[in-house]
Amino acid sequence: MSVFRDDFLWGGATAANQFEGAWDVDGKGPSVSDMCTNGSHKVPKRVTQTIEPNTLYPSHEAIDFYHHYKGDIALFAEMGFKTFRMSINWTRIFPTGMEDEPNEKGLQFYDNVFDECLRYGIEPLVTISHYELPYALVEKYNGWEGRELIDYYMNYCKAIFERYKDKVKYWLTFNEINTGTMPMGAVLNTGTIKGFTGSLTEVPDRPKERLQALHNMFVASAKAVKYAHDNYPQFMMGCMICFAQSYALTCNPDDELANQEHMREMNWYCSDVHVRGAYPSYAKSIWKKYDFEPEIRDGDIEALKEGKVDFYSFSYYMSNCISSDPEAEAGEGNIIGGSKNPYLKASDWGWQIDPKGLHFALNEIYDRYQIPLMVVENGLGAYDKIEEDGTIQDDYRIDYLRQHIEEMKKAVEEGVDLIGYTPWGCIDLVSASTGEMAKRYGFIFVEKYDDGTGSLARRKKKSFDWYKKVIATNGEDLD
Repeated sequence: MSVFRDDFLWGGATAANQFEGAWDVDGKGPSVSDMCTNGSHKVPKRVTQTIEPNTLYPSHEAIDFYHHYKGDIALFAEMGFKTFRMSINWTRIFPTGMEDEPNEKGLQFYDNVFDECLRYGIEPLVTISHYELPYALVEKYNGWEGRELIDYYMNYCKAIFERYKDKVKYWLTFNEINTGTMPMGAVLNTGTIKGFTGSLTEVPDRPKERLQALHNMFVASAKAVKYAHDNYPQFMMGCMICFAQSYALTCNPDDELANQEHMREMNWYCSDVHVRGAYPSYAKSIWKKYDFEPEIRDGDIEALKEGKVDFYSFSYYMSNCISSDPEAEAGEGNIIGGSKNPYLKASDWGWQIDPKGLHFALNEIYDRYQIPLMVVENGLGAYDKIEEDGTIQDDYRIDYLRQHIEEMKKAVEEGVDLIGYTPWGCIDLVSASTGEMAKRYGFIFVEKYDDGTGSLARRKKKSFDWYKKVIATNGEDLD
């Protein structure tokens, strides 16, 4: 008998801006991701204010799910998916984010996608905003720094809630909202990049803008949750956090305190507001650190209290260490930083592989919040090779996922209420951090390459059949 609940939501995760393509088709407007060029592990991607000629913008075609959705969903169904985490492209519904009425062709596309999922018994898990802020809102308001975005977001939510009320039950308000605590989050998340052209490593670090943007996003999320609870009681509304598990590098108390401070700002600050409905006690110390005082208007505190989420979802890829010693060896990879853990191996991109960290994180999160949890991103970005016989032997991906599922099982046995697992990039897609195709996560290989070429043909990797078996046995057969 499986340790996972009988209705456990096995599936996979994607984001519209990283796999849909059709960036200007059927009335869609440009989002921030559409203004980002390709990059690599060695060369960072850039964000531009206009579309530069003879420059590759990978989201423009991505893997063209827009025109391949039926075949792709059929492959997900063949694996046995119970749920499919995807996002709606805000600019497909409201091209600038500021229109009064939604774009019907955009709405119809997601009707078609949801209908196709439901035809196979796949439950849609929908992220409302996943790194695709309308670029027009950046140009006019500096993204979420502008309080006006709360009303625009609510207009968007009301349109999609009403349209899909009979097709979508599970909603996430924002993807990895806590990336707004980091400089790169200005591009990926808060959109506080008005007038900026340059690489992701050159984004000006303006924490006051990002922290105000986060406040506005908290209010928007809470209002959306309350509106859903009041009007669509069948909805389950969740938050989504980029959980960056970290450890003190040594038992030096200074390292422990430094790690506690890091965990608070990186991992707990945003979710405490989402789940508990109020700023945590340590928020003032974070604001003081950046000489910041948020603009909190009448009704905001009440809104946060009334808009608490029903479940907590998060991404988990790696862990790092925190040291008080400025000379400590830095770890590679990801956007979070930290010191290198001498006990862990790393991926091709330098991400430290730590399955036990997921076990630890699940216990910590559930102890703190006592609401259902979902792991909605987890996976291994790797260079996949097509063998002479046409197969992709991605045993390294199977090993990574197996080890993480084993640790999930231990957490469930210890009392964690885990309700779903959707590995990231269940089909190959464009990397959000580097803008490349070479960093592949999927169970399905897509013939699309970093120079923009490729037939877009799909082919199953070895991990496809392995994951199919995992789902069929509710996580019992991991061999």
